[in-house]
Amino acid sequence: MSFSHAIALTESQPGHYAGQIAEGWDIGGNANGGYLLALAANGLRQHLGRPDPVSITAHYLRPGKVGAAAVHCETVKEGKRFATARATLEGPGGAVLSVLGTFGNLEDGTAGPTQVRLEPPALPAVEDCFPLGSGSGEGFAPSLMDRIDARLDPEDAGFRNGQSRGIPEMRGYFRLPDEDPCSVLGLLLGLDAFPPTIFNANLPVAWTPTVELTCHLRRRPAPGWLRARFVTRVISSGFLEEDGELWDSTGQLVAQSRQLALVPKVAAP
Repeated sequence: MSFSHAIALTESQPGHYAGQIAEGWDIGGNANGGYLLALAANGLRQHLGRPDPVSITAHYLRPGKVGAAAVHCETVKEGKRFATARATLEGPGGAVLSVLGTFGNLEDGTAGPTQVRLEPPALPAVEDCFPLGSGSGEGFAPSLMDRIDARLDPEDAGFRNGQSRGIPEMRGYFRLPDEDPCSVLGLLLGLDAFPPTIFNANLPVAWTPTVELTCHLRRRPAPGWLRARFVTRVISSGFLEEDGELWDSTGQLVAQSRQLALVPKVAAP
């Protein structure tokens, strides 16, 4: 199933949209957080009639399971350039996400001043990076990885054989097989599609449940591979933060994120 079909929604009544949490977009049976956010954002986009999320924040309430889904939207403010609304994504078992988003048209800001004190990650050629899908023959292959095309920098891939780099960072390439260029909602998926940075922190390798995810969308990406970088600077009090960047094939920063996640508990000896 393509990404666009996996986030498809139909209006059941004004402000209410029905769809599915689709099969195969999960990690260990729980739908990927970026995918769930893209599904909710699709409802907000339709509700507000604005094409692009500019800033969107999700609080994760329970794991998303495959099955019927509904997005309930409420407008907070309508302006000339931007509109803001909140939404709740419901799935099997109840509310999955609580979302607040501001939407507009990213093309409106492309003529403004630009100053970016960041650079795209320096990566080997795509063919020299490790594919994360099941076709790679490696053990790390959640179902999600067969829906996307993600390639990991070899320097950050040692966790797969127990050789952590010791730096909580993940870098690589991302694209959606059915989208070129990647859609803006696809960027929301890309910002949560890589292995957790903690896999490279010399700590127990286990999944890190998302508590909150905020995404800032800068521009619509050009065709081609996206370069991705995710970095953690603080692991403390049972939480970690993960800062993400996506850069398009022309070297433009197209999306940023900050995620708060739970640190895996260390099993008692």
